[in-house]
Amino acid sequence: MAVVGISVDPPEITRAHAQKQGYTFTFLADTDAAVLRRWDLLHEAGGPQGADISRPAEFLVDATGTIRWANLAGSIIVRTRPETVLKAIDDLGLATPAAQ
Repeated sequence: MAVVGISVDPPEITRAHAQKQGYTFTFLADTDAAVLRRWDLLHEAGGPQGADISRPAEFLVDATGTIRWANLAGSIIVRTRPETVLKAIDDLGLATPAAQ
């Protein structure tokens, strides 16, 4: 299982933001917003100076590419709590067994 973030920002901005926040997971730069459009997450002109931004969302996607769980936040500042995502992973049986 892997955590991946998707951003409409250019790679250098995304990289700087991830470093500043201490994120260690992979970010993908979706500068043409193709993924965000496909998943209906693009908030056109919703950012500063009319920049396109993503609607906040979290997804659990299985190895086949099937979305198994989704949270589409109603607010840019309200995110899913980590324990909620971990419970969804457990409930769906997506957790990788711990090494023995």
